[in-house]
Amino acid sequence: MSINMGSADRIIRAIVGIVLLALVFVGPQTPWGWIGIVPLATALMGNCPAYSLLGIKTCKKQ
Repeated sequence: MSINMGSADRIIRAIVGIVLLALVFVGPQTPWGWIGIVPLATALMGNCPAYSLLGIKTCKKQ
């Protein structure tokens, strides 16, 4: 599993994941917030399975 996400992509995904997870505990307290685990996990791993399928790489390193 190689890294296929750049740092800006990872930061945006981490922020979105944290915001979605926050919906579980504060705000409307909706269970849909658990979807935030997906972007947070891909940000931490640095690999997006959808990017791999589509052949997209946003990282600058080879």
